[in-house]
Amino acid sequence: MAAPGPEVAPDDVALLDRLAARIVELRLETPAILALETARPLSLVAGQAMVFFEPIVQSLFRLPDYRRFASLVERRECLGVLVDRIEARAGERGAAAAPPSPTRRTR
Repeated sequence: MAAPGPEVAPDDVALLDRLAARIVELRLETPAILALETARPLSLVAGQAMVFFEPIVQSLFRLPDYRRFASLVERRECLGVLVDRIEARAGERGAAAAPPSPTRRTR
């Protein structure tokens, strides 16, 4: 059995929660979850690729938490936290958008 990895820091959870909120806001939760679950075995490679492309990304976009997110991507447990946050946010949005259930009138 493998030993569990270190827990995710509260600041990192807050970053993942902001990212999940933005993904759900853009209604991209299904492709995001699919991509995250598919890429989970390659999380180390994905994190290193993000570090490699950082100069290009930083020149095009202002992303202050990019480097921290790149280091989180390398940890598989963080990807699980992100998927959980996306699903929770999507569930909240779905519950808020659902029409109220009709009530029966009794005569």
